Amino acid sequence: MKLYFRHGVMGSGKTTHLLQVVYNYEIRDMKVLVCKPIIDTKGNDSIVSRLGISRKVDVLISNEMNILEYIKEKLKESTIDALVVDESQFLTEEQVMQLLEIATKYNIAVICYGLKSDFLLNPFPGSSKLMTVAQDIEELKHICSCGKKATINIRKQDGKICLTGEQVLIDNSSKVEYEAVCAECYFKIIDRIKENK
Repeated sequence: MKLYFRHGVMGSGKTTHLLQVVYNYEIRDMKVLVCKPIIDTKGNDSIVSRLGISRKVDVLISNEMNILEYIKEKLKESTIDALVVDESQFLTEEQVMQLLEIATKYNIAVICYGLKSDFLLNPFPGSSKLMTVAQDIEELKHICSCGKKATINIRKQDGKICLTGEQVLIDNSSKVEYEAVCAECYFKIIDRIKENK
């Protein structure tokens, strides 16, 4: 089996796609484990799509968790056909390597969904490693308000665009939101902010 990485900007349908994949496995009576990093507090112990559908995860992953050892233990109980990971950008590089080993040695499809970069256009460690080692990489597309392909997430806090800040700030707060834009609109926004300083 393979390690898959499905990435896209906010609003590109990653979670909806993930939930559809899980559904497809489950209607065929195949065993799928769904997980996400514990740092993603949006939805608490569930994966929640912006379309309003959700599913409880089977496991929350801490930074210290050894996913490989967890899967080895679960395989003593039953077979596993697929391991699906939401918000995989928050994984450590070591955990991504564990996922590669799970897919390769244990014949389990490992399908990861996440962002490629943050609002400052810096890669997340988990995503960077996935871009390096995943055997199948797919970008889920989204469009900017101008109609071009959106490739950048901008962060707004209290309605203002942020040019600095922590890499991780979960958008379950009414004060924080993200918007996907194309590179052209991104630079127009940045230039406008610089002009108004």
